[in-house]
Amino acid sequence: MSAPVRIPAGGCTLDADLAGPESPTGVVAFAHGSGSGRYSPRNREVAAALQEAGLATLLADLLTPEEEQADLRTGHLRFDIDLLAGRLVAIIEWLSEEATTTGLPVGLFGASTGGAAALVAAARHPEGVSAAVSRGGRPDLAGADLGAVRAPTLLIVGGRDDVVLGLNQQALGELTGEKRLEVVPGATHLFEEPGALQTVAGLARGWFLEHLVPGT
Repeated sequence: MSAPVRIPAGGCTLDADLAGPESPTGVVAFAHGSGSGRYSPRNREVAAALQEAGLATLLADLLTPEEEQADLRTGHLRFDIDLLAGRLVAIIEWLSEEATTTGLPVGLFGASTGGAAALVAAARHPEGVSAAVSRGGRPDLAGADLGAVRAPTLLIVGGRDDVVLGLNQQALGELTGEKRLEVVPGATHLFEEPGALQTVAGLARGWFLEHLVPGT
């Protein structure tokens, strides 16, 4: 299963790529970070690992092409967590109705500001999200919604990403459901060091299999 799709979301249409095995056991939607989209090589590498584990993945542009152009100039939309989270909720609802994914448990994988958007979406659509993972994310930007997250949440941070690590440690204390913080030794914010992204993919795969496919 691999196809480009278009998803209606609050007056706009989002471009996305839906991929995975023919009979997936769950689906993970990706929320990209600052200035990134569905072609992010880092997220695509993680998505490939999830697909190999039997999960479908949805990589969507959370901004329209026109919004992306405006954001390149101002950088304001990538930090509009309410906007991004609202579009993630629309994606979750679309997945529940799409023929190939209806009935499947849904996970969210967020990077950078997308980590905050994923947690806000999980808080606001608790029945639609079974697990969440944040990679180098900014969960602090989720604000008061952090305490309302019920989905099991894994925070992954690079050991050398000092500021973001501190923000994640603080956010961990505000999460009230099942939660875990994993620090990847020697990794910086983009996990560009040898083996760092593979570690992220392995951690995400384990978390989603545990919570989307119980008994694996």
